[in-house]
Amino acid sequence: MAQTSNVHSLPGAFPLHQDKNYISESEWVIWKLLCRPLKSLPESTPEELSSATGGQISVKRCDELIRIANISSLTGVGTWISRLLAETGYDVNEVCGKPASILLDSVNKRLGYQLCNDATVRAFEKLQLQWRGEEIREQVE
Repeated sequence: MAQTSNVHSLPGAFPLHQDKNYISESEWVIWKLLCRPLKSLPESTPEELSSATGGQISVKRCDELIRIANISSLTGVGTWISRLLAETGYDVNEVCGKPASILLDSVNKRLGYQLCNDATVRAFEKLQLQWRGEEIREQVE
């Protein structure tokens, strides 16, 4: 059963739950031709995905797409922040485990401006606490 987030955007925070397209139109066409939904990307390695596209999408980009899909599977996290985190080099384990301030500061540095402010960090920390609670429940069940 999918969990829902009890963390809503704090006033002034980046909308962590918001989804935006994270693939280009040409990538979208390739995935449709392959009959691959984006959520299925983590089922393959970057090398397998790149090979399936005939090399039209690089291994590096396939790795990034897999990380975006994995991060966006976390409760309360949309594809917009997932893309920014993946493009900064993070994977789902780092997103769950590293301090929110470090993650979001890295995003800001990569972008060259402060997209994620203190309110965003606090909201992200609450999500991380929620994910850890979900992990504990899963281990107990």
